[in-house]
Amino acid sequence: MSDANAAVICLEGVDIQSEPLEGRRRRISAAINISHPVEQIWQILTDYDHLADFIPNLAESRRIEHPEGGIRLEQVGTESLMRLKVCLRVVLDMVERFPHAIEFNMVEGDFRQFVGAWELEPLEQAAVTRLRYVVTVLPGRAMPIALIERNLRRNLVRNLIAIQQHADQKFGIAAS
Repeated sequence: MSDANAAVICLEGVDIQSEPLEGRRRRISAAINISHPVEQIWQILTDYDHLADFIPNLAESRRIEHPEGGIRLEQVGTESLMRLKVCLRVVLDMVERFPHAIEFNMVEGDFRQFVGAWELEPLEQAAVTRLRYVVTVLPGRAMPIALIERNLRRNLVRNLIAIQQHADQKFGIAAS
């Protein structure tokens, strides 16, 4: 993203970039290097029914019936916004492009638009994976975009670190 308005920061080893798009849309991406091969990270990300077991603020993640036989998930996130506990729900159609990307597109939910991908890139002779999450989001009219953007950035850092920690627990800590 080369947009002059894009903000790039690094928190706890996670690179975060936020870019304002037209209107209230935002593109937010976060990336982390994980010391495990792409195939292992893929296995974690596509275990859809167990994502809520280790991803913070994800109260529910489950595969549901897709009318055309594809992959459809229902996810419910919990968030504290302005001292209120808020649940946000999305139904996502997933497209797996092994081993490079898992694309998602909201077909129903609490946002006006929620579309993006998990992108996986092997590094250092494939022993390390660069995991990148990118989302374009347009909140509903009642949701303040600055608040949604700030919370998404914070949660993406926590989520990517949680995936890294889960990979270490599941597959062992890789030798440096």
